[in-house]
Amino acid sequence: MTATPSLESRTLYINIAEEADMGTGNQPAPQEQSSLSFTQGFLLGQLSVVIFIGAFIKFFIFGDPPSPETTASTRALARQSRDRRHRRSFSINSSTSVVSRSDVRLSPSNVLRHPPRLTTPIILAKTYYNVNAHQPESLDWFNVLIAQTIAQFRTDAHQDEAILTSLTGVLNGPQKPDFLSSIKVTEISLGEDFPILSNCRVHPVDDGSTEPDTTRLQARMDVDLSDLITFGIETKIVLNWPRPLTAVLPVALAVSIVRFSGTLSISFLPSVSQSTPSANPANSCSSQQPLSTTPTSLAFSFLPDYRLDLHVRSLVGSRSRLQDIPKIAQMVENRLHAWIDERCVEPRVQQVALPSLWPRKKNTRGPPSEDDDSLGVRASETIRDIREEARREVEDERRKDREHWEREAAAGYPEGLRWRSRAEGGGYEMPGAMPA
Repeated sequence: MTATPSLESRTLYINIAEEADMGTGNQPAPQEQSSLSFTQGFLLGQLSVVIFIGAFIKFFIFGDPPSPETTASTRALARQSRDRRHRRSFSINSSTSVVSRSDVRLSPSNVLRHPPRLTTPIILAKTYYNVNAHQPESLDWFNVLIAQTIAQFRTDAHQDEAILTSLTGVLNGPQKPDFLSSIKVTEISLGEDFPILSNCRVHPVDDGSTEPDTTRLQARMDVDLSDLITFGIETKIVLNWPRPLTAVLPVALAVSIVRFSGTLSISFLPSVSQSTPSANPANSCSSQQPLSTTPTSLAFSFLPDYRLDLHVRSLVGSRSRLQDIPKIAQMVENRLHAWIDERCVEPRVQQVALPSLWPRKKNTRGPPSEDDDSLGVRASETIRDIREEARREVEDERRKDREHWEREAAAGYPEGLRWRSRAEGGGYEMPGAMPA
């Protein structure tokens, strides 16, 4: 007969077994917790990288650009603030080497009369132009001339492709970056419409010089061009690190000018006498120095509130291509606006030297005049007279030689044959004889 365990011993056995199971199960818990924390950190890091790349692509590359009105107003405010900071304190006509007209010694001759100096108020009075009451002009006749000039330029560009050759040479010149391969021009469109100039008004402008009566006349007119002028290129971005041609990325870009509007300022800058610096330092303080005169030039610029609307098309990649990336368009627009602002937006101006307008014979074109015909007739008659006189001299010489031969033949001299051969032209030619 077997003895059955009591309740107390059975309870003690169960407690000992549970403690043993709990002791053996707590050993792998730290390893599972560490592996779980590493997995969570790895997944969290990968997720953060994916979120960052997605946000960068969405907001930086494929983000919607601002509206043209907002962009134009922002750029206009930036230009105005920059102009106020960089406002020049001197005039475009002023210079440290400019010699006043009163200091220039006039010619002692009284043949050439020196009229009184014409100031801006005198010019306005003699031309009957009131800057306060005169109505703005339409400039229709000037628009026709500009349109004819642009049309001829477009025709010449299509005939000999000179613009394609020149642009290709400029783009592939020494200023091309090293990370770009050869640039190929793929599209050029010079447009079909013409700029319209209107609302022209003339007003005096103070140059800010210390000399009196230094105001000049300036014409301001509104310019509006709505056209499609396109310029397209394609190239490759080359990565040359750590070794040459590590990676190549094809890029195609096309920029189109859709509209340009602004205010154009035009003024004439008269010729100015400037003192030439002396090469000898000992004579640098001399009162008499040679003077050089700058030619009369035409200065033009645009007001900072101009508007330039562009349409940029881009294509990046060879197999998986990204088309019309907004940030590339924004970078190109900012670069073009900066290029224009640095060259021909007030207070900066562009100066073009004007040629001499004095009429010259070499610049005359058209049918010949009566004076030209008479001069040509007289010249031809003079040449004909000179030829007749030379022919008579040759005939006289030959006649004298023949007479001399006849006298020697009658006297019986043996040299008569020699004079006869000379007289008959047998290999003998009179020096300086002209053809008959």
